[in-house]
Amino acid sequence: MAGKSYKKAAESIDKTKKHTVDEAFKAVVKAAPAKFDESIDVAIRLGVDPKQSDQQVRGAIALPHGLGRNVRVIVFAKGPKEAEAKNAGADFVGADDLVAKIQEGWLDFDKAIATPDMMATVSKVAKILGPRGLMPNPKVGTVTMNVGDAVTSEKKGKLDFRVDKAGIVHAGIGKKSMGDAKLKDNFQALMSAVMKAKPAAAKGIYLRSITVASTMGPGVKVDTYNASGASTED
Repeated sequence: MAGKSYKKAAESIDKTKKHTVDEAFKAVVKAAPAKFDESIDVAIRLGVDPKQSDQQVRGAIALPHGLGRNVRVIVFAKGPKEAEAKNAGADFVGADDLVAKIQEGWLDFDKAIATPDMMATVSKVAKILGPRGLMPNPKVGTVTMNVGDAVTSEKKGKLDFRVDKAGIVHAGIGKKSMGDAKLKDNFQALMSAVMKAKPAAAKGIYLRSITVASTMGPGVKVDTYNASGASTED
């Protein structure tokens, strides 16, 4: 049944066409074949060499309409900052006890925040958190003394993005149930941030291709010129 649903959805998409942003999000929401509330994901292929330290692309943005789901946030903090994190709505706050919990295999969270003084403690689980993209990092605002603001921001749906080894930025920008208009707003916020993060060392065409898809649905190509005003690659 799932195969039939995907085939029907795939047939509704013109794979040879590069769609406008409006067309792409209307198509991807309509073509999402699953009965559950699928995530909507974007893949942005960039003209950068991620092996070069001066061609890294990364950042963090608050999406206009959030991520369409509950974001589970943990905080490594002590004393007054522990209370601040709890008051802001953190799902779990701790120090050595939190490290021990993670070492035992607990990973029931989406984001991790830490105060700077806790980083030596957090480093004990760096090999667990790092590969999963969960390691607190000052570059994206998750190592901070302003833990209350950081928790609030993450709960609202702050999106961290970074280019992978293949030169692609993968990002989930919301859920199918949000509708194409809100998803489009989130997409445009992401695109604006990716464009601002363009490395000075990047040469040639920066935006190579953009594809948007639901969890179980077919990919929809987006016209890079329409998405950002940048020239596209055939």
